Amino acid sequence: MQKNKLVLITGGAGFLGLHVARYFAERGWKCVLVDILPYQKSEYPQDKCLFLEVDVRDKAKLKIAMKNCEVVVHAAAALPLWSPIDIMTTNVLGTKNVIELTKELNVRRTIYISSTAVYGVPKKHPIVETDPVQGVGAYGHSKIAAEKIAFKYMAQGTPITIIRPKTFVGTHRLGVFEILFDWVHDNVKIPVVGSGKNRYQLLSVEDLTEAIYTFTEKDKSAYTDVFNIGAEKFGTVQEDFSQFFRTVHSKSRLFATPAWPLKMTLRALELLHLSPLYQWVYETADKDSFVSIDKLKHVLNWKPKYSNSDALIQAYQWYQKNYDEIKSRGSGVNHTTGWKQGVLAIAKKFL
Repeated sequence: MQKNKLVLITGGAGFLGLHVARYFAERGWKCVLVDILPYQKSEYPQDKCLFLEVDVRDKAKLKIAMKNCEVVVHAAAALPLWSPIDIMTTNVLGTKNVIELTKELNVRRTIYISSTAVYGVPKKHPIVETDPVQGVGAYGHSKIAAEKIAFKYMAQGTPITIIRPKTFVGTHRLGVFEILFDWVHDNVKIPVVGSGKNRYQLLSVEDLTEAIYTFTEKDKSAYTDVFNIGAEKFGTVQEDFSQFFRTVHSKSRLFATPAWPLKMTLRALELLHLSPLYQWVYETADKDSFVSIDKLKHVLNWKPKYSNSDALIQAYQWYQKNYDEIKSRGSGVNHTTGWKQGVLAIAKKFL
């Protein structure tokens, strides 16, 4: 592969990795993909992609994969269903390896995909990039620790862009959303933590991917910074989901629940490994959760195209189209497989 127009994508087998690879490949880039999970190779532009089984914690192999890459998109992450040790080592040590190598190999631009989980459960909205970070659980804390490494190298002049996305949704998104889509497919009533009158921002993966690419188009010092990203158009949880249900012709409806008892129940089920819903999900579910994207819009001269409901509709329509194949995959712990519903599958039968 030639040096020019060569991008390394960590977490290449994942939901975001797939979309990033497609987007870059459509614009003439060659993509080196690294991951420890299996690739659904038929979903990728195979003539533009090199698939490697590389753990980001293995610096020697990662260095070989990164050789001659002009851009690095670091999207690899151990998700909340992984063990705390794997979360910390993958998300912190893995990020350290990536960033050290990008400096050593003089990579033109590194995009690090962090998370708005670093903000924990804040009371102030919209959240801006300078607000305090206070992660919930191993995943949130690992992202904060990884960002500290990135900030250290950014201060030394290494061209790194940190992106903090809201939960992003789109085609090929499964994970916890497969549980939601399964219930919508079966027209089941869906309990929402609290009243559903809170505003909870999501993000289309298509908008996220376009923003990532836009950061690589030019060399600007203003890009070496941290940026929130989320949908520009979103309403309350009830409003967005009502639009979603109407568009996909589902008879599902949200129904309100007392927030505190449900959170305590979900916490107990999580600790007993009976539910895949992790703390940050249910702790924020009844609260406003949205970030300011003004900084991103100003620096990039760009804004997201899709609303919350647009992103959900796109993801669910793909799910419907591929329903039989998706159900044949079995469960997993990443965003491209469904997660085991545990006791939620029992609850579903009564709703």
